[in-house]
Amino acid sequence: MIEENTTILEPSALPDFVETKYIKDVSNRAVFYIKAGFPVHFRGISGTGKTTLAMHVANKIGRPVVLIHGDEEFTTSNLVGGEYGYRMRKVVDRFQSRVLKTEEDMVKRWVDNRLTVACKYGFTLIYDEFTRSRPEANNILLSILQERIMDLPAGRGAEGPYLKVHPDFTALFTSNPEEYAGVHRSQDALRDRMVTMDLDHFDYETEVAITHAKSKLSKKDVEKIVKIVRGLRESGKCEFAPTIRACIMIAKAAKIQNISSHSNGVFSQMCQDVLSSVTSRVGSKTNQNRVKEIVEGLVATHSN
Repeated sequence: MIEENTTILEPSALPDFVETKYIKDVSNRAVFYIKAGFPVHFRGISGTGKTTLAMHVANKIGRPVVLIHGDEEFTTSNLVGGEYGYRMRKVVDRFQSRVLKTEEDMVKRWVDNRLTVACKYGFTLIYDEFTRSRPEANNILLSILQERIMDLPAGRGAEGPYLKVHPDFTALFTSNPEEYAGVHRSQDALRDRMVTMDLDHFDYETEVAITHAKSKLSKKDVEKIVKIVRGLRESGKCEFAPTIRACIMIAKAAKIQNISSHSNGVFSQMCQDVLSSVTSRVGSKTNQNRVKEIVEGLVATHSN
């Protein structure tokens, strides 16, 4: 019986999911590694589609999904389970009609958490941004991924000190680069047990396809937006390189307001607002002004 506090997801293809040659190549390679018995780790900067890609690969695997988001406050019990509350038992003995005997006791109630559920039932684990959890919390994964054995706390009950991991259990991990705030360095032993696939920004065709699918803006206008965002990214003159999320923001806003890229004044201001926001720390006016100047020139170039 699966505990009530564990949400099990049934992976399915999103209606607006775009599978270009680039995405198909990455996801197929990931599936090959999974079939060979290795967990897969998608590593890359924010906005490179790591979580979406992990869900897409899980859909290809076809097993139910358990999703965990890394957290600084996690301990091993947050992954494995623990004793939560008590269970009361009452026994009424009426064996002799003139004698009423009752017996009551309370025992601690063990609840399996998501990692244990995934290992026990052979579900696909997606551990999103796992390096935001402290390394000591993730140590439980070492024997799971290598020996396919899970160490169980003594309080779990009569199932024994170990749980044999279900043969269908699969793990997909995602993480941001170590220089990101709140990210811990992964243990070498854990990293050595997985295949890490480093993801970069999407290629031009993929960014156009995804932005078009998400915004429903005309293909022609989407292509201009993508060229503007990629031009700013490739300039190397902004504090943080813009990702495809910036393309989607601009395209969705333009669609809602029915603004064409030919409306240079309003469209240019919209691009400046979005791109100066996503590429600068709050209050960095120098960078924001520099980005706005670059964007204004890119809008003029790609709107002709």
